[in-house]
Amino acid sequence: MAIEREIKLALPPAQAKAAERYFAALTGEAGRDLPLENIYFDTPALALTHAKIALRLRKTPSGWLQTLKAAGIAKDGLHSRHEWETAVAGAALEVDVLEQVCDDAPALAVLQRAEPELIALFRTTFVRRLWRVAVAGTVIEAAIDRGEVIAEVDGTVRRAPISEIELELIEGEESALASFAAELSGNVPGLVPENINKAQRGYALRAGS
Repeated sequence: MAIEREIKLALPPAQAKAAERYFAALTGEAGRDLPLENIYFDTPALALTHAKIALRLRKTPSGWLQTLKAAGIAKDGLHSRHEWETAVAGAALEVDVLEQVCDDAPALAVLQRAEPELIALFRTTFVRRLWRVAVAGTVIEAAIDRGEVIAEVDGTVRRAPISEIELELIEGEESALASFAAELSGNVPGLVPENINKAQRGYALRAGS
């Protein structure tokens, strides 16, 4: 089990280049692009989201991954939650593998009850531009995500844009992550904390909100 700690910042599309220049100047690198496709699963009655659990398949250039994220907290853009991630053979869940690695009994129980009814609800597709930032003994993975959330509801395709920055703490103190986010916001105008993650946006898109 890992605990994911990251700050999400809504990025005005017009400021994307400014953010890229800031990270490039800080690291001396142009950034690495990683195309990502994600499929999110739940039951028709939304059993997982009611338990504040997210389940997704992710296609990366190196293969497929499945991730289970348990209930967490989000405040002032800082997201913290438990997650379990494993490789899978292809574009299909392997729930039995997640059951072997998930050590959160309540989350595991919800997943096991939901498994027979799991369906694909929506997907996200975006390009993640990555930098590794080292400041004052802290290592942060900085990412700019740009793409869209896509949901098909009653034969109609709904879309919502993705434009955000994610700052994930790899090593160091959580306070340093907040300090870096504040410094970034001072250099790139228009950034605001984002407490809604991509999965929540997908559910909202399906609900028409």
